Amino acid sequence: MTIWIAIGLTAVGCYLVKLIGLLVPAAALERPLVQRLSALLPVALLAALTAQQTFSANSSLVVDARGAGLAAAALALLLRAPFLVVLVAAVAVTAGVRALGG
Repeated sequence: MTIWIAIGLTAVGCYLVKLIGLLVPAAALERPLVQRLSALLPVALLAALTAQQTFSANSSLVVDARGAGLAAAALALLLRAPFLVVLVAAVAVTAGVRALGG
């Protein structure tokens, strides 16, 4: 039954966070610093999540085939490849490194 309590508390917490966001005055949201931070924050969070998922396993730092796939994707992005090509390059390099035993 404790799982349902946790789910209920999480739902209430999410609702309260959304309500607090709606109560923020518009003048506070129109400040240049707030607008710059709101534009950059999602990119920073996505980069942190990608790094955490790529270079960690069982609470330790790991450099394996996932890192090679990420590097291939980054290279494809630097070459301005379409998203599907970036995805295929990352998958192919990751699979290739794993097949070679890395």
